[in-house]
Amino acid sequence: MNNYKTAGIVHKPLKKTGIVRIWGALIYSLEGLRFAYVNGAAFRQLTLANIIASVVLIFLPISLVSKCILFFAASSILVVELLNFAIESVVDLASPEYHDLAKCAKDLASAAVLISIAIAIILWILLLSFNIA
Repeated sequence: MNNYKTAGIVHKPLKKTGIVRIWGALIYSLEGLRFAYVNGAAFRQLTLANIIASVVLIFLPISLVSKCILFFAASSILVVELLNFAIESVVDLASPEYHDLAKCAKDLASAAVLISIAIAIILWILLLSFNIA
């Protein structure tokens, strides 16, 4: 079996299994990160903010648990931004013309990023005010 038409029949590609599947998933994920970094200004900005926050965390006089919580909060913003970017890309592909539902999908994805940022800021304020004060 192959991926090409044979006498009018299209065969599905063979499913990868084991380490080959894991390796392929890693390659696809890295390609996705590269695409997001090259093409997404918001992703680049949030990546820079995350790097700065991570460096600051190293020097903060707080517990390791607090540092882990703050790192997770900051890093989760990147995850949500990746999902936002994916949703926006699919919406742009599926609906090149303006449509209310396309706008709604993009707005909802953007709202998810906003909420993740708000949660991270609240956690930073709370943990730092209780640990440093």
